[in-house]
Amino acid sequence: MAAAAAAVAAAPAGGSAGLRGWLRSAYRFVTDRNDFRRNLLVNLGLFAAGVWVARNLTDIDLMAPQPVP
Repeated sequence: MAAAAAAVAAAPAGGSAGLRGWLRSAYRFVTDRNDFRRNLLVNLGLFAAGVWVARNLTDIDLMAPQPVP
């Protein structure tokens, strides 16, 4: 938590640092090895994304004839 507080204190006073800052904070969020809750949240999110992909891509029949425009 001290690292997160230091990161917030080091943030510019004008608000967000844009896309680069958002990506940096997302990378830190995913790669933080010391926070069990964050890792649990990331793992559950990746699992849910995998389940969504598996459920939504199983009905695609790649051998079916494709419509001709």
